[in-house]
Amino acid sequence: MRAARLIKMVLLLQSRPTMTAAELARELEVSERTVTRDAQALSEAGVPVYAERGRAGGYRLIGGYRTRLTGLARGEAEALFLSGVPGALREMGLEDAASAARLKVSAALLPSLRDASRTAAQRFHLDAPNWFREPRTPESLPAVADAVWDDRRITARYRRGRDEVTRELEPYGLVLKAGVWYLCARATGAAGAAGAAGAARTTGIADGGLEDPGSGSGSGSGSGASYRGYRVYRIDRFAAVAAGEERFARDDGFDLPAFWADRAEEFARSLLRSEVVVRLTARGLRTLPHAVDAPAARAALEHAPAPDPDGWVTVTLPVESEEVAHGQLRGLGPEVEVLAPGTLRERFARDARRLAELYGTP
Repeated sequence: MRAARLIKMVLLLQSRPTMTAAELARELEVSERTVTRDAQALSEAGVPVYAERGRAGGYRLIGGYRTRLTGLARGEAEALFLSGVPGALREMGLEDAASAARLKVSAALLPSLRDASRTAAQRFHLDAPNWFREPRTPESLPAVADAVWDDRRITARYRRGRDEVTRELEPYGLVLKAGVWYLCARATGAAGAAGAAGAARTTGIADGGLEDPGSGSGSGSGSGASYRGYRVYRIDRFAAVAAGEERFARDDGFDLPAFWADRAEEFARSLLRSEVVVRLTARGLRTLPHAVDAPAARAALEHAPAPDPDGWVTVTLPVESEEVAHGQLRGLGPEVEVLAPGTLRERFARDARRLAELYGTP
């Protein structure tokens, strides 16, 4: 522990002209007295640490001393590629590795470039969770993340409604979507095959997130056929996770971003179980993609006919339900007319009467 701290102290002093005892203590998470002892130990070991006393004093390396301890360990190098998402690193238990990697890179840079990490942090910040939602880190996330990095199989107890099911999984990748963590994994064994079949029959959504969007049977568009047997799990639904020592042979053809895009698109389409027929003005056509779900708007506009003599276009719009369609289409105001189903048209007629009563007729 102390050896790692001494190395970090040398790298800190190498990356900055001078650091006070208080600054070093804060970076190393120790007391200023410990900083003094560590500086003395480094001097006795031949590292030229010089202490300047006084208000403008501090610690610095003299004689252009450069350490060769800047080689990145594998875990540090992997964490470095995720350094733009510090919250995600912290939740996966990789914050220390990323900090060490950034420090080593900073120490290896030219003096004129050593403020690059600070200036980047001042100019870019990622805040992943949704508004008005307190992010919570799933308890099992660090264990799952370790298994993903090491390609180790896991046994997981997964909450499905009121029941719990046990799955043997090969964890392929993690996705952070709107503050919710998901595991993309391949189910193995008899239980896994049965679970995959069950997921193919049911698709659900909870708390605004994707949940078990299918078994990868290749339904829908995209590259689903190449992802047979892969599934998506919400990590906060794991009741328990145990990682074994056995490693699995990762499929090098698995593309996590492509898989996620395919499943997300499939999930969004699966929600559109009903259809409504509407007439839209030219302005309504332009506004439709902002009022309804993107897959629904694309499906409707792809088959839109030419405008009628009055400039209106009649389209069939896939929707999740009549209730959802009512809420979404109200935002288009007079730029949309509902033709079918009759029950939805009557809802809009009632809305129009209420508005007329509220505002009166000119």
